[in-house]
Amino acid sequence: MNKLGIFVNFWEKNWECDLAKYINKAKDIGYDVLEFQAQALLEMNNDKMNELKKIANDRDIELTYSLGLNPAYDVSSADESVRLGGIDYLKRIVERVGYMDGKIISGVSYAGWGCVPKDDLSGDKTPIIDRSVSSMKQIVKTAEDYGVTYCVEAVNRFEGCVINTAAEAVDYVKRVDAPNIGILLDTYHMNIEEDSFRDAIHTAGDLLFGFHTGDNNRRCVGRGHINFDEIFSALSEIGYTGRIVAEPFVSAGGEVGRDIYVWRNLEKDTSEEALDKEAKYMLEYEKSLLTKYNMH
Repeated sequence: MNKLGIFVNFWEKNWECDLAKYINKAKDIGYDVLEFQAQALLEMNNDKMNELKKIANDRDIELTYSLGLNPAYDVSSADESVRLGGIDYLKRIVERVGYMDGKIISGVSYAGWGCVPKDDLSGDKTPIIDRSVSSMKQIVKTAEDYGVTYCVEAVNRFEGCVINTAAEAVDYVKRVDAPNIGILLDTYHMNIEEDSFRDAIHTAGDLLFGFHTGDNNRRCVGRGHINFDEIFSALSEIGYTGRIVAEPFVSAGGEVGRDIYVWRNLEKDTSEEALDKEAKYMLEYEKSLLTKYNMH
């Protein structure tokens, strides 16, 4: 059965937090994977990383990594100093993921998160994509050295312009042309950008190495109007065996609420106890879909 995971900032309002606590919480609820922002690794020394690795290994929890790239490190930038700085920055993050024995990193990891062209209204984003691809060809060499698959995530138009759809992700990955680059699709973003969940998943096909779930309102799976039967049946149809990591954001406030634009609490009760119950509900909901569509 596909590994099921959850993003740590379902609970936490700031990007950096007590990861050991949530490794144990994820395991106690029944998840296989805990995901968090990879930038946090740059703030850790080897002793701290070793400590987290041991806790995760002892609890049989896989750690996976995502990031929304700070615009100061935008590898699609026309400013060559920014672009080169971003390449170095992402290489250092990939090295840390490798040190953690991590197998996958994803997110808006190919351009500055939230960077969209403000001045040029021609609609031609080709130069931006070209610069991103050129940068990525260097970054994925480091990822390959460390056994890390680098997944580019298709995100909605309000968070970036380089990759908005599965088709654009496929084109990007084929241009980079490396054995360890793949695609991550996210149901929240797909709901905005894709004409069909099923068609998008089939378009990604065997290039799909990661998958995020969240409903149209960024609440837990099944708490909005997205048809997850269509999604899980399509994943089954393409033989997807990778991780499925839930990424709901339901609490206003803090860095996360600001960066994700959560301006009101999406749950009536956002206490830790209530969120634990919601995480358990979501796990059982996704498990039932895996069983229903014979995903193993």
